[in-house]
Amino acid sequence: MKHFIIDAHSHLWLRQDTVVDGKPVRPLPNGRADFMGEERQMLPPFLIDGRNTAEVFLSNMDYAQVAAAVVVQEFIDGEQNSYLREVARMYPDRFFVSGMCDFRKPGFLPSAIRLLDEGFKGLTIPGHRLPMGENDRMWLNSPEMMALFKEMERRGAILSVTLADGDTQVAEMKEVIQECPGLKIAIGHFGMVTTEGWMEQIRLAEAENVMVEAGGITWLFNSEFYPFPSAIRAIKEAADTVGWDKLMWGSDYPRTITAITYRMSYDFVTKSAKLTDQQKHLFLGDNAMKFFGFRNLPELPYIKNMSE
Repeated sequence: MKHFIIDAHSHLWLRQDTVVDGKPVRPLPNGRADFMGEERQMLPPFLIDGRNTAEVFLSNMDYAQVAAAVVVQEFIDGEQNSYLREVARMYPDRFFVSGMCDFRKPGFLPSAIRLLDEGFKGLTIPGHRLPMGENDRMWLNSPEMMALFKEMERRGAILSVTLADGDTQVAEMKEVIQECPGLKIAIGHFGMVTTEGWMEQIRLAEAENVMVEAGGITWLFNSEFYPFPSAIRAIKEAADTVGWDKLMWGSDYPRTITAITYRMSYDFVTKSAKLTDQQKHLFLGDNAMKFFGFRNLPELPYIKNMSE
C-alpha cells in the first residue's frame, strides 16, 4: 500500500471581509488583518495582497509532499462558497472542499440544502462561534440542525465541526450521533486539546462514523513550540482511548505558518521516536484518505533545499 500525507483541516479565501460578534475582519497589507479590532499577522508576510489562494497552497503542498487537503470554512474568514466551488472544479483530486452558510441564526436550512444541491460533499459548522447566550443559544441538536444532519446523512455528506472548549457542546453532539448514526463527522482542532475537558470531545470518536482531526494542534501548543513533545503525548493519549484509526492530521493552514513552515506542521510527527511507522501512516494520511474518499493522489518527490 502506498502511503500519502493528507491535510484534514485547512482554509482558503480570496478576501477576508466579514463581521464577527459585531467586529470586523478585514485584510491589511503584508499579510496582516484587522482582526476584530486588533492588528494581527493573519498570513505569512510575503502574501502581501491578503489573498490565500489554492495555487499558493498547492505550491506549499507540493514542496512539503502533501498529496491532498480538506478545506473547511470559518466565520472569521467570511463565506467562501463561490471560490471553493471553483477550487473543487479546477483541482478535484487535490482538494475536498466544504460549504458553509450562516448557522448563527435560525432559518439557515434552505441555504444549507442549496449548498448540497450545488455539489458540496461536506459542510462546515464552526460550532465554537455559535451564539451561546441564555436567550440566543444555537443548539447543535435543534430541530433545524437535526433536519440538516438527517439530510446530510441521506446524501452521504460529511460534517466538519469545531466545538466550544471542553464538554460545552458534547451532549448535543452525542444526540446528533445517536439520531444520525450514518452521518460522517470530523471533530476539529483535536478537541481543543490544551483546554480542560478536551478528552470528552475525543471520546465522541468512539462512535463508528466519527473521526477527530488535529487542525491547529501546533497553534494550540505554540508556547511550547517545535518539536511539540506535548502534542505527541496528546496524540498518543487520544489514540489509546479511541484507536489510531480514528485520528487525522490537520495543519490549520495558513494561519499556523506565520510561526512555522508548512512541513513543520506535520514533520514533528514523522520525526518522533515515540510513534511507530504504522501509527504515523494512519495519522498523517491513511485515515483521511479513507474517510474523505480521496483517489488519484499524486506521488510528490522530495526536492532538495538550497541550504542542504
